[in-house]
Amino acid sequence: MTGRMSSPSASLDYEQAGELKIGQVGIANLRVRTLDVTQLVREMRERVERAPKLFGRAAVIVDFGGLSRTPDPDTAQALIDGLRQAGVLPVALAYGTREIEQLAEQLGLPLLAKFRAQYEPVGASAGSGAAGGAVGGASAPTSTATADAPARQAVAAKAAPAQAAQIKAAPASKPGLVQKTPVRSGQQLYADNRDLTVLSTVGAGAEVIADGSIHVYGPLRGRALAGAQGNTDARIFCREFHAELVAIAGHYKVIEEVPKELRGKAVQIWLDQEELKIAALD
Repeated sequence: MTGRMSSPSASLDYEQAGELKIGQVGIANLRVRTLDVTQLVREMRERVERAPKLFGRAAVIVDFGGLSRTPDPDTAQALIDGLRQAGVLPVALAYGTREIEQLAEQLGLPLLAKFRAQYEPVGASAGSGAAGGAVGGASAPTSTATADAPARQAVAAKAAPAQAAQIKAAPASKPGLVQKTPVRSGQQLYADNRDLTVLSTVGAGAEVIADGSIHVYGPLRGRALAGAQGNTDARIFCREFHAELVAIAGHYKVIEEVPKELRGKAVQIWLDQEELKIAALD
């Protein structure tokens, strides 16, 4: 189970109306998949009740890009108000379409396009809709896409050699960032476009983030977020696992979801078909 929270007394026997992903600096992105205000508010309240230290009064960006239609202002406002009552703080909308921009103005909320881009698949266009799995606005009509397909294929064939040359000429990623001293409570460490290696402890309340993988050679007690820009191949390795939260490409688990037999152990964490896996290291 990844990014899906339920009441401790109830099993997940229904499709989640909202998919929650954890981004940088502790901001959560709530991608609305089903516009059911009651269910969305209930799910968020359950998340807060289950992990109040992580989600209580957490900043949340609301993303309507997965819907076929932009909500009307009254429905969107009801959701914003409900999320506040559930214990989180909606701070912005994720940028998607012109209609989303107008909705943000009506709600008095800002747009955060850069945050949204972190969760789009590589190669996805800004106009991709829910059918394409992207966060963006509604997709183009099928008839137009079909009519333009031969032309797009011809352009792609001509551009392929140039694209290949660009890929070969692309600069290598930065060397990994090595942190020799402890990352203490309240501190945040970010490895931009590279892996992160911590030779000491990541304390409770601390946060380590990397666009690549994360290696912790001491106890991991805070939060570790790998693949921050959407790299699903990133992994987390630690020698002693006590993490409050771990995430890869936005898919997360909190400590309450981790089997007790893995706590305090050396583990590796990876993403397998959008499901976060945790296993002991041999």
